[in-house]
Amino acid sequence: MTADPTDPFRLKHLAEALVQAARKAGADQADALAVDGRAIGIDVRAGGLEQAERSEGIEIGLRVLTGGRQAAVSSSDHGDEAIAQMAQRAVAMAREAPVDDDLGLADPSQLTARRDARHLDIAEEGAEPDPAHLQDMALRAEAAALSAKGISQVEAANASYSHRRMWLAASNGFSGGYARTGHALSVVAITGEGLGMERDYAGESRVYAADLPSPEEIGALAAERTLARAGARRPPTGAFPILFDRRVSASLIGHLLSAVNGAAVARGASWLRRDLGEAVLPPGMDLTEDPLRPRYPSSRPFDAEGLETQARRIVADGVLQGWTLDLATGRKLGMASTAAAARGLASAPAPGHSNVILTPGTHSRQDLIAQMGRGLVVTSMLGASVNGTTGDYSRGAAGFWVENGQIAWPVNECTIAGNLREMLMTLVAADDALPWRAAEVPSLLVGGMTVAGA
Repeated sequence: MTADPTDPFRLKHLAEALVQAARKAGADQADALAVDGRAIGIDVRAGGLEQAERSEGIEIGLRVLTGGRQAAVSSSDHGDEAIAQMAQRAVAMAREAPVDDDLGLADPSQLTARRDARHLDIAEEGAEPDPAHLQDMALRAEAAALSAKGISQVEAANASYSHRRMWLAASNGFSGGYARTGHALSVVAITGEGLGMERDYAGESRVYAADLPSPEEIGALAAERTLARAGARRPPTGAFPILFDRRVSASLIGHLLSAVNGAAVARGASWLRRDLGEAVLPPGMDLTEDPLRPRYPSSRPFDAEGLETQARRIVADGVLQGWTLDLATGRKLGMASTAAAARGLASAPAPGHSNVILTPGTHSRQDLIAQMGRGLVVTSMLGASVNGTTGDYSRGAAGFWVENGQIAWPVNECTIAGNLREMLMTLVAADDALPWRAAEVPSLLVGGMTVAGA
């Protein structure tokens, strides 16, 4: 069945046609994704257009299961013949794959009755923005950054828009889909030149354009952050408290989320694999996942296996409540799925997270800096050496050195190191978490880490 490009249900037709073709080719079970995406990106520089990009198209993905084996394939060709060949290829690949008795689709009784995302308001109605409007936004953001005394140039100013619609169908009877939109604006500013050059950025993204900060706000913030980095130097070496600014604190919680991912736990490759029911954060601290937050970019009504998503506490009062599971990892561990499956067009489902929220503290970021006395505020990081099995942690960092409870000078070219288990148990949260993020995490003070600097 070839979908009419003007048919609003073309993705549904394609996904269901893929499943039918897979069953005809000999698959015991199958599920399929059809995705229609379009995106516009505008880059400006020095007051003029630097680059304009537009992409659009429909892509399809198919997963087949047969005899405890699975394979996944994808294609941008969605004609009748291509779909039939794709299904035959997937079944042939599956027959050569290793057996895993934990694989399989959801029982029909497990499937959600909710098959769209209207209640989540994650797709802005109406026409896409005109490229000239996006260019104007990027130029305004660039101009705001350049208006700050000391900014020598803007490396890039970008405005973009995306619209993505997906449909999931499976041989267990599931068929549902939804759309998602995104608006983004970012600026990278530079101060100084040569070896004294420093750069920083500001950027925001939202489902609705009206929820974005103004271009002037984003440009001014990029300039402010960049100018604060002028004259950066290495910090001293030693053991110090470290404040992870809210710009980077979500990455620290991301390591905890990786450790509670059922795929890592089932492989024995998680440093928390023996800590279910144990304290992993300080008392009073919760880590919640809520995929049903209206207008949030990561919200979704169902997971990639057709199960209904719902809010849950991963950590409650500091104690680990459970793993993050899809159907296969749940079966391996003898537990129910937490409706956390995510997948790409050419990949099998795997556990993932959406809309994570860490309990905020009662003190401001400045209060925590004062509490540090002497230490490091980290605002950006690069590179990573994190051992998922032991929790040993080491990353390159930049930010600001603190003396006598106040920011003293900007810092670059240093490494911070510690062990995640010990680091997370000393966390003190600020009250400055920002909304609209996939991970809503405030600035976090860690009691003590090793800093390798000058």
